[in-house]
Amino acid sequence: MSVELPEPIAAYIAAENGHDTEALGRCFANDAVVKDEGRTFEGLVAIKDWKAETKKKYQHTVEPLASVEEDGSTVVTVRVAGNFPGSPVDLRFVFRVEAGKIASLEIR
Repeated sequence: MSVELPEPIAAYIAAENGHDTEALGRCFANDAVVKDEGRTFEGLVAIKDWKAETKKKYQHTVEPLASVEEDGSTVVTVRVAGNFPGSPVDLRFVFRVEAGKIASLEIR
């Protein structure tokens, strides 16, 4: 089953699975914010560093399962599989897109 996603989110998923930190960075606004594992990453440099660190640590892939709009955000249920206890897990990726770029991402 294919999940329809807004372009910057689809590009994020493709970059995530392609292990392409530079392409992933192009999906985000310059002042974007990511919240993951109790930490906050602000700006493109911090976001690219976060992604490189998590890829190295978990060697994971993501598979979108469903997508809904909630309160101005796109909430994508994602199956994350990788090198971590309990893999795979289903998580909610809450994206806010502005002007064709990801302005924020919160992983729950």
